[in-house]
Amino acid sequence: MSEELKKINDIVKKESVFIDALLEEAKKVIVGQTYVLERLLIGVLTGGHVLLEGVPGLGKTLSIKTLSQVLKLDFKRIQFTPDLLPADVIGTLIYNQQTNEFSPKLGPIFSNLVLADEINRAPAKVQSALLEAMQERQVTLGDKTYQLPDPFLVLATQNPIEQEGTYTLPEAQVDRFLMKLRVTYPKKHEEKEILMRASQGGNAHSTKINAIVSGEAVLKARKIVDQIYVDDRIKDYILDLVYATRDPESYNLHSLKPLIEYGASPRASIFMVQAAKAHAFIRKRGYVTPEDIKAIGKDIFRHRIVPSFEAEAEEMDSDAIIDAIFAEIEVP
Repeated sequence: MSEELKKINDIVKKESVFIDALLEEAKKVIVGQTYVLERLLIGVLTGGHVLLEGVPGLGKTLSIKTLSQVLKLDFKRIQFTPDLLPADVIGTLIYNQQTNEFSPKLGPIFSNLVLADEINRAPAKVQSALLEAMQERQVTLGDKTYQLPDPFLVLATQNPIEQEGTYTLPEAQVDRFLMKLRVTYPKKHEEKEILMRASQGGNAHSTKINAIVSGEAVLKARKIVDQIYVDDRIKDYILDLVYATRDPESYNLHSLKPLIEYGASPRASIFMVQAAKAHAFIRKRGYVTPEDIKAIGKDIFRHRIVPSFEAEAEEMDSDAIIDAIFAEIEVP
């Protein structure tokens, strides 16, 4: 290990000690769901927005709310409904008759952590209002632009698209999410623990949670994450994975060609590096390994690969396509 790499490795080991304390505090409320909590942390450490998909009752909203409690950050929850208006999210201008001027009334988007609950229940006009905030970290009201606080993060939940009363999110908005997580049912022993807590009068919403990390510490951790070493072979591995989604035949994945309508965008490459660095930080390493790429690969690609009608006919979803790509591409 070179001197430079050893130095960043030692820094990461020292500065990442809060991760264990943070996860331990969150588990006072959340049973299981380590995967979800770690991925939400990756979002916090990279400044990338995270989309959680799953049927109701799996603790998506509770996980995000708990994360906001262990972080000393401003938190706002927006319940997305079919009658929601853009002004309900980003704010609006209010006319003052006494001064004959318009004054801004900033919406709940002006917060460090924004929970967009059931985001796919609101129509396209509301979704489009989020685009500028998610990409440029700013909001325009009238002819003036307002900067959002730093750190700023949108953590969104959605029910599966097939459920009644939901809208498909625009591709431009979906691509702005760092990761899309699939939240599944708890394991049997985890659900037993949930039952035991409930039968003993335990209430997740009344459990006292201590704040572990401040906003300043989050911004400091982000700077350290940026310094984590990524070898050129790892970068080539990432590029091979991304290009295999666009041109699978070049990687001897001929059977996947008719199954992919659109491959991953350039954001996939950028976000893969950022998320892999954050995953290495959580694992207390100052360098990225292929295991980091494999761990977060599905979450990065899942919403960026559009399966074709043929794939749907063969009941092949994006996860199955990603598995086939990872199985074929040579690991450095």
